[in-house]
Amino acid sequence: MKKKKNKKTKQELMFPQQLQREDIFPSPIWYGDEPGFVNELNNASDSYIEAAKKNLKETIDKRNKKFGNKGDMGHVFHSTSLIGDPKFKKLQDYVGATAHNLLVEMGFDMTNYSLFITEMWVQEFAKKGAGHHTLHTHWNGHISGFYFLKASDKTSVPIFEDPRPGNVMNLLPEKDKTKITYATSQVHYKAQPGRMIFFPSYMPHQYTVDLGVEPFRFIHWNCQAIPKGVLNVVQEK
Repeated sequence: MKKKKNKKTKQELMFPQQLQREDIFPSPIWYGDEPGFVNELNNASDSYIEAAKKNLKETIDKRNKKFGNKGDMGHVFHSTSLIGDPKFKKLQDYVGATAHNLLVEMGFDMTNYSLFITEMWVQEFAKKGAGHHTLHTHWNGHISGFYFLKASDKTSVPIFEDPRPGNVMNLLPEKDKTKITYATSQVHYKAQPGRMIFFPSYMPHQYTVDLGVEPFRFIHWNCQAIPKGVLNVVQEK
């Protein structure tokens, strides 16, 4: 009795086994845990958050008077700049050196550039909940990042979106959303005290709506590479 040969499917016959694949236009995200800064920076940021709450008190009071008392629901309290405050110098030195190295790792020639932290601030979501951030990018930077001071599995999380508009226009269903694949269009990272995240500033990101169950506070920064020639001209003036 002759054995039946297994016929290959059309897809198998056409699959080009000899092709080489290259991953082009990748978008990295780096994360790690540095808990050593948490206690010191939580204490240092308290006064900034209190000042931010004081600045919004009148706005919140007017809203509550008009629509009913909802406390601080829906608000995000942004501080003034942390740059220049010696209490945050260790973090700034760490962030600046790391961001420079990450740009080099990405393949950029930093020989004639100096990297600066152009913005750094702390923010806290409303105690009554509903604090969040809508999708945005930081057009004025090269590397951005977060450092979480107060967070848990009950608080908001950062979500990153595919930065390639052409890909988003033609999305197909993902086969397995538990894995990061070429089909992935959105990823989120767990927020916990001491966790630090760096990403290219062009990366679209947002924060989920916080439920107000536990405090949520983090430091945010933007770093920019500036040509040394420009710096020399400015210094001469």
